[in-house]
Amino acid sequence: MSQKAQYTVDPTKMGIGRSIAVLTSGGDAQGMNAAVRATVRVGLYTGAKVYFVHEGYQGLVEGGDHICAATWDSVSMMVQLGGTVIGSARCDDFRDREGRMKAASNLVNLGITNLCVIGGDGSLTGANEFRTEWSGLLADLVKAGKISDKQARKSSHLNIVGMVGSIDNDFCGTDMTIGTDSALHRIIEVVDAISTTAQSHQRTFILEVMGRHCGYLALYTALACGAHWVFIPEMPPADDWEAHLCMRLAEQRTQGSRLNVIIIPEGAKSRNGELITSDQIKKLVTDKLGFDTRITVLGHVQRGGTPSAFDRILGSRMGVEAVLALLEATPETPACVVTLSGNQAVRLPLMECVQVVRQCVFTRYFINVLNFENNWKMYKQLAHFNPPDVKTNMNVAIMNVGAPCAGMNAAVRAAVRMGIAQGHNMLAVHNSIDGLANGEIKPITWTSVSGWTGKGGSILGTKRAGPVKMLEKIRLSITKHNIHALVIIGGFQAYTGALELVQAREMYMEMCIPMVVIPATVSNNVPGTDFSLGTDTALNAIASTCDRVKQSAAGTKSRVFIIETMGGYCGYLATMGALAAGADGAYIFEEKFNIKDLEMDVELLMEKMNTPMNRGLILRNENCNANYTTDFIFRLYSEEGKGVFDCRMNVLGHMQQGGAPSPFDRNFGTKMGAKSIMWLTEKFKECYRHGRFFANSPDSACVLGMRKRALTFQPLAELKADTDFEHRMPKTQWWLKIRPIMKILAKHNIKLDTSDHANMEHVRETRL
Repeated sequence: MSQKAQYTVDPTKMGIGRSIAVLTSGGDAQGMNAAVRATVRVGLYTGAKVYFVHEGYQGLVEGGDHICAATWDSVSMMVQLGGTVIGSARCDDFRDREGRMKAASNLVNLGITNLCVIGGDGSLTGANEFRTEWSGLLADLVKAGKISDKQARKSSHLNIVGMVGSIDNDFCGTDMTIGTDSALHRIIEVVDAISTTAQSHQRTFILEVMGRHCGYLALYTALACGAHWVFIPEMPPADDWEAHLCMRLAEQRTQGSRLNVIIIPEGAKSRNGELITSDQIKKLVTDKLGFDTRITVLGHVQRGGTPSAFDRILGSRMGVEAVLALLEATPETPACVVTLSGNQAVRLPLMECVQVVRQCVFTRYFINVLNFENNWKMYKQLAHFNPPDVKTNMNVAIMNVGAPCAGMNAAVRAAVRMGIAQGHNMLAVHNSIDGLANGEIKPITWTSVSGWTGKGGSILGTKRAGPVKMLEKIRLSITKHNIHALVIIGGFQAYTGALELVQAREMYMEMCIPMVVIPATVSNNVPGTDFSLGTDTALNAIASTCDRVKQSAAGTKSRVFIIETMGGYCGYLATMGALAAGADGAYIFEEKFNIKDLEMDVELLMEKMNTPMNRGLILRNENCNANYTTDFIFRLYSEEGKGVFDCRMNVLGHMQQGGAPSPFDRNFGTKMGAKSIMWLTEKFKECYRHGRFFANSPDSACVLGMRKRALTFQPLAELKADTDFEHRMPKTQWWLKIRPIMKILAKHNIKLDTSDHANMEHVRETRL
């Protein structure tokens, strides 16, 4: 980790006397507009002048009206739009020095020495080359009389910061590029739709996705939908792949499956480098197996549509970090790219990343550098049934506890299949802890969890009851079914229930078994993890509803909507939902507010009604304040806004818990379920002593969570100190540091803490 520097500069004055230009280049990607919006607004917040460069590098070369001043209002209503509002274009002129001289002249004449580029590795490489030869370009421009010596001295160096916009996720140094998550949304929507018609007619569908060199979309689509076969460029199939493919598809049919799904990227190749096409696979399956086979080529559908909540938040966070990086840069600072590692914003030297990416393209070795080799192995373990030679005779029980949420079933499926692959006997506990106490426990098989990844809710059934009043019955049930380990999937109730079971070890030896809690709740309020299963799906539901609400307000001028979100006392959904939706504010329990704060927010909206974007959106966490209820805030805004705006109220309720899980939740659940079983397998080895099995140490009962950059197992006992049991949430919450970003983008008058910025790191220490 880099050390955080301390800054005493007033963030609202960092950019005074500076100018920033922002452009989008290369292929478009959903979320680019969120990044542009954040760059513009934070740039203006710092006192800098901000310019749009329309049509990418072509606009930079042509200048004139292509480079124009950006205003606060000019980026309103952009966050939910796909593509790039300021345009993108391929530019051959910029490849030549003469074209770059024109671009330099245009920037110097406007006093612009800070350039933010949103695009792929080609676009970012061009920006770095532009920066490298900047001084030479200025010298030539002075000689040609295009600029003066004074202008050249004032613009002596050019700062470059990049953000990666690419649906392929083919850039080194970042977990996700802007647009990848949205592309997965488009693909999964199609897969879910295709699966129903394929099942009706017992068909095989071949789905072709993008990815010439990188198989990220193909692999993560396969994980998210449980595809029966996937090709990826990085791992060409064995020479006799045709026979293996037909054998796998035939096996699936004999096991009762009525459909087959094959995922192939456009760049799939055999080991000898020959292209593998969808038509080739269709002919193989039809001729060898006689299956009714169809091909669906998604093409540019993957680039289209509204961005997901993840991409909106990612673009917004990256835009803020990009502005700070530009304004903190010195002539010695290398051009950098802003990336994401876990939930951390990271700055990396641009050319370090580009060089690694180019090496990967040349060697077809993205799979190691982009760190998804483990996911490739996991896919093969979960998709293809290969029973182990030796059984462990360990019985692992799985149950859901608390409120249902999207992603639970994906976690169960992964745990069941990984457990069977490890030689364990897998048991399903129906109806939560009640079912554990009452013996509602049955064996669960490989085929019985087929198709579970895309199903919402909890197929096993879930309840909120805790175990404390049923310990004796639970003890007897564990003994009867000879349970050696527990996987508990759920929210805060699952966490506290596991704590009660651990506490009961003092009285009941039967409770001395390894336990792992997989956080699954829309509230994201479980200690030990930065993200919970179900939260991403809920955020997408909130963002989608807010989009519709804003659209409805567009037809009726001067209207403010008050939206109530779930979350208990935890304000994660309200805060991140507000950031994703471009809301004007979010009231949460963690940040106390009073009537004066409400009055200030009303005044802010009154001012907004005098602008072209005269409509407002406020989110409120359901338990943010016992007295300032949603109805109270609605009535207050309605009264104070009389004659200026009217007000509407919407309580989202349980729609946030429902629906099909997002690609993120499907893949997150799959990883969590599989990793929990691998951890238990190691615990079995540690806890078997002298012919008996006994687990009583603190590290034998853990929460599996995402902490900053890694999945970690943290003992339940250690997490108690960081738990607010009264309000059912952690005492420390990382996302509270993002709230100022949400407020600044909504034009609240607050100070941004620049001491918690991302320092420059290096590719090797971050990724390799």
